Amino acid sequence: MYSNIEDYALIGDCETAALVNRNGSIDWLCWPAFDSDACFTALLGTKDHGRWQITPDAPIKACKRRYRGDSLILETTLETDDGAITLIDFMPPRGAASDVVRIVRGDRGTVTVRMELIIRFGFGAAIPWVKRDKDGGVLAICGPDMTVLHTPIETHGENLTTVAKFEVKQGDSVPFVLTYGPSHLKVPAPINVDEALKDTEEFWKEWSSRCTYKGEHRDLVMRSLITLKALIYAPSGGIVAAPTTSLPEKLGGSRNWDYRFCWLRDATLTLLVLMNSGYTDEARAWHRWLLRAVAGAPAEMQIMYGIMGQRRLLEWEADWLPGYGGALPVRVGNAAHAQLQLDVYGELIDAFHQTRVAKLELDGDTWAVECVILEHLASVWNKPDHGIWERRGPGKHYVLSKVGCWVAFDRAIKSAESFNLEGPIDTWKALRKEIHRDVCEKGFDPRENTFVESYGADVLDGAILLLPALGFLPADDPRVKGTIAAVEKYLIRDGFVLRHDPREVTGEVQPAEGAFLACSLWLAEAYIKMGEIAKAEELFNRVVAIANDVGLLAEEYDSGVKRQTGNFPQALTHIALIAVAHNLASAKRPQEKKVERAK
Repeated sequence: MYSNIEDYALIGDCETAALVNRNGSIDWLCWPAFDSDACFTALLGTKDHGRWQITPDAPIKACKRRYRGDSLILETTLETDDGAITLIDFMPPRGAASDVVRIVRGDRGTVTVRMELIIRFGFGAAIPWVKRDKDGGVLAICGPDMTVLHTPIETHGENLTTVAKFEVKQGDSVPFVLTYGPSHLKVPAPINVDEALKDTEEFWKEWSSRCTYKGEHRDLVMRSLITLKALIYAPSGGIVAAPTTSLPEKLGGSRNWDYRFCWLRDATLTLLVLMNSGYTDEARAWHRWLLRAVAGAPAEMQIMYGIMGQRRLLEWEADWLPGYGGALPVRVGNAAHAQLQLDVYGELIDAFHQTRVAKLELDGDTWAVECVILEHLASVWNKPDHGIWERRGPGKHYVLSKVGCWVAFDRAIKSAESFNLEGPIDTWKALRKEIHRDVCEKGFDPRENTFVESYGADVLDGAILLLPALGFLPADDPRVKGTIAAVEKYLIRDGFVLRHDPREVTGEVQPAEGAFLACSLWLAEAYIKMGEIAKAEELFNRVVAIANDVGLLAEEYDSGVKRQTGNFPQALTHIALIAVAHNLASAKRPQEKKVERAK
């Protein structure tokens, strides 16, 4: 029986991340990096595909979880009739090796605890050779991968599983440390668990102390910022969209994608929320990653890249996995990396412009790269593409894609004029005007008084909510007001916003997937711009109310069964949450910083 997505919490070391079930099982971990093969894959299969469970042997009567302060140290308290234990789970920021540390603390009574470690490399397909090393650790080796388990508890092998059973009394503290290393190198040395816990807590305490947000939603914002930090691949500065693959957008469905990569589309909002929250180092690292990733011929620019800027993200199916709740296929890699999506040009140029406005230091080659990209965009902006939602099939003239092209030229003009940069400004102004007219003539339905999904379409999509935020039209423009009204009429289900118009998918009113949480927050952002603060706050509170008990949100929400769906936790959802929280605070107290694009 699989667990709900919201039953999981996140731990990580800023190079990879693990998902910990409320029952004490780590069911997902790609090692040594976000985009590596998983060695715990029970999330998408069964325990036989790899997991690490530490749990009371007796039935659990109650479970309560929390993060220790503003950190990524997870504490799960499990109660039985005999007593209570707390699992303290964390991954120390990467040192010589990568470690998962689990400490079993006795809180009350005497509890018999069972430990089962099932290592399965290659997304659950490869069973390792397990033996004792000379220091007494449990060594598992398969091909290039190696893990070693250190614990004072006696373990033994049973049915291709490392198991142990032991008692924990009040006041006891029993450590387990699982360490990853390349199999051709020497076995990583054991770490000092107490020092690792102290260092990890100090790391997160110092990082969290730099947050400049002072609004009423500080706990929500801080948890979202910590989650975003956890999704940054520290060696490169790239930010993965989520640490998971193939968690379905519709339960039991086939809309299952690999999100363990870095999307250019998230660039501007990521930079804004980091900079406006006090995290300029991370913003600079993200900007540098962007510049390195897109370097080269503009015609070859992709919508997404690997964590180090890799371009080839070939998609294949792990057909031995039964999928989350039976949702197939399980995909690894993402074929959408080869799609043409014109809106990303706008996001990229906008990101560079926002960086200049924020007075962050830019690489000297940035403007030259932008000019070459814009020269290419001038020749392709009027082509059909696959759109922000990465539709597979024939391209269309998506409204948001064309608006993204308008943004690219608009921000280039503003950068040139504001920062004395040389460029063909007159040509860019002519293109900006032409694209604006094209969108307003072909992407607007006067009968419904709304912008639509694509030229000539009679359906909407959630992306059109971004038009006022991007500065394409002011929020008080009648066409923007009409668009918001149409979204409220056709895209809202149970108080949340869908990204796809159900009329397009089925001809009826049944959505093809859950509500897209970022779209719901984009509507709240539009309300703020329209001065409808109460409506914005109501929608914001509705979204944050469905976060799980430790403040994490997935990509989507199925209001019918009241469950989170899609990859988890989702960077874009948490980024949008931070932005709305900032702007609600600014709307109530104008002295607060806004997370707003400079236009």
